[in-house]
Amino acid sequence: MKSKRSGQVFVAVAYLVALLAAAATAHALGGQHPILVAAAADVAATIVVFVFSIGLDNSSVYDPYWSVAPLPIALYWSAVAGDFGPRQVAIFTLVAIWGARLTANWALRWRGPGDEDFRYVEIRGKTGRAYWPASFVAIHLLPTIWVFLGLLPLYPALTRAGFGVLDAVALVVTALAIAIETIADRQLRRYLLSPHDPGDVLAAGLWARCRHPNYLGEILFWWGLALFGLAAAPAWAWSLAGPLSITLLFVFVSIPWMDRRMLARHPAWAERMQKVPALLP
Repeated sequence: MKSKRSGQVFVAVAYLVALLAAAATAHALGGQHPILVAAAADVAATIVVFVFSIGLDNSSVYDPYWSVAPLPIALYWSAVAGDFGPRQVAIFTLVAIWGARLTANWALRWRGPGDEDFRYVEIRGKTGRAYWPASFVAIHLLPTIWVFLGLLPLYPALTRAGFGVLDAVALVVTALAIAIETIADRQLRRYLLSPHDPGDVLAAGLWARCRHPNYLGEILFWWGLALFGLAAAPAWAWSLAGPLSITLLFVFVSIPWMDRRMLARHPAWAERMQKVPALLP
């Protein structure tokens, strides 16, 4: 299996099997609390994807999971509650657009079975024979937990009726976040496809305002979803620990990791780090 097309088929089969495993798990735990059921199904699907990652010897099989898992979980919670009003429609629409765009962006950039995320390659080099246990914990399970925590505010949002002022604010913030990510990714793709000096870096558009506008959009997306939860049930303010954990992940792991990579490949990045903020313009 060497071509990009064969790799995409492999990944599609992996996610179909993962969905079936999640459905079977949810059915087996049907009498439990919907949050517990969704969590167990989420872990079951993650394990299936992990097995396929081993089969391809490429942990990037997991990469689309971040953007694929939220919609089925949201649909399950709403179906259990039997509520489908304006707030639910808004959430489903936003999550579907975000997920489809992010997954398509991965599909465009992934070059096939031989293409593994540079961070995974670094982990593989550092862990040696312990790579696959490390991959399961750090690359597969922990991101699944982060995404699930980020989704927790949606449980009250999807199981309660209504649509108020804070819901409108949440809609605007989440839509703005998707727009920022979309524009940033398009500007980066256009730059990479255009003639440019290999040592140069993109310093126009949103990328002139901050070093990682795509990460800014992603962080805002999760906070936008959290606002829907607060609108539905202020007592669920504790669930803001979810988007907070995702924010910390980007600030203390993803951004420093990407900055180190850019410094190693682009000397101009050192000057950008001094003059341009990482996230907030």
